[in-house]
Amino acid sequence: MAMLPFSRVAFVQFAIEPGRPERNVQTVVDLLAQNGPSSQTLLVLPELWATGFDYQRTEELAAQTPVLLDQLRALAARYTVFFAGSLAEQTVAGGLPHNTLFLVGPTGVLGRLPKQYLFSAWQEDRYYKAGQDCAPMETEWGPVGGLVCYDLRFPEVAREQAFSGMCLLLVSAQWPLARLDHWQVLLKARAIENQVYVVAANGCGISGEIELAGHSMVVAPDGTVLQEAGDVPVIAGAELDGDVLTKTRRRFCPPGERPWRKNDVGKIVSLSGLQDALKSIGRQGGRVAFTNGCFDILHAGHVSYLEQARSTADCLVVGLNSDSSIGRLKGPSRPVNREEDRARVLAALGCVDFIVVFADDTPLDLIKALLPDVLVKGADWAEDDIVGGREVKAAGGRVERIAFEYDRSTTRVIEKIRR
Repeated sequence: MAMLPFSRVAFVQFAIEPGRPERNVQTVVDLLAQNGPSSQTLLVLPELWATGFDYQRTEELAAQTPVLLDQLRALAARYTVFFAGSLAEQTVAGGLPHNTLFLVGPTGVLGRLPKQYLFSAWQEDRYYKAGQDCAPMETEWGPVGGLVCYDLRFPEVAREQAFSGMCLLLVSAQWPLARLDHWQVLLKARAIENQVYVVAANGCGISGEIELAGHSMVVAPDGTVLQEAGDVPVIAGAELDGDVLTKTRRRFCPPGERPWRKNDVGKIVSLSGLQDALKSIGRQGGRVAFTNGCFDILHAGHVSYLEQARSTADCLVVGLNSDSSIGRLKGPSRPVNREEDRARVLAALGCVDFIVVFADDTPLDLIKALLPDVLVKGADWAEDDIVGGREVKAAGGRVERIAFEYDRSTTRVIEKIRR
């Protein structure tokens, strides 16, 4: 029989008052008093359950999170239960906070998982920072997966967690009533496609200017709805059966199947082909980042830089200097590797979406032809000296300068080989 980290689960659904943590905490306390949860139950709370979205006070409210987590720990100890729900988490002084799903027990925080996708339609990306690691929360009883609201629309997040062995997926949300049908369908889909139990807590009623959908749910691995709320405050739950999970996965188990279906050489494109692809991406609202370089002998510094470049937008285009271009820039002994080989190695990096070779001494004409949303260059360049920066900014884009995390140099690598 499959092992589940928790066999008793429940959702806590209520109307969240933005910017009023004391009132929201008291609401949870009152609901617990009225609905006395069974010992060892895992209770899932809505997204930003204690503060709601009060953008102008985001940093101030994030500073209260340690106190809120301690209050949640005290409640967990009082009832011998566990809680999961998102709160603002300040991880870097002066930086934007994460919208983090916390798992809390009687002894304190047992796990945390930051929201991966921020809902720009609600301007969330202006006040919060997206997470970059969606690995499930590891507990002594097994891995627990988590999604925060908008993450629910991205099946790859739950799939990656399921591949890591997660059998229980928690969803903490403030999902609007206008898209209630999406909420219900997507919760069932995440359960069915990953063959996992899903416990989802949503807010209800009016929160700020948005009417939330309620309809928190517990869904079995075959898509059966074990429990569903209406549109009023409530605590309700279900018993989870590991044997159901085992039987569901006995015949086939999609979470374990991850065949490699890509041919990375397809990332190497012509300028005209790239322009067509970027038009399609732009029509969907996707943002394009561009950087360039020789990448003659690929090393850890290159890889780290390209990963950071990719994180600035929704896809990354790499302009690759041709052999003739490098010869003029670095002398007749360079490049060490031909442009075909350099392009093929770059194409194997998951953070790179497109590679286009250019023969000019600078990428200016290429940048003007593409006009990316983000132009990325190393922080050793002054912004005013970055080729194409003026043109990108004039078109509404921005320049992003990235510091190198590794002290690596292709020239030094070559010198070491020669020695």
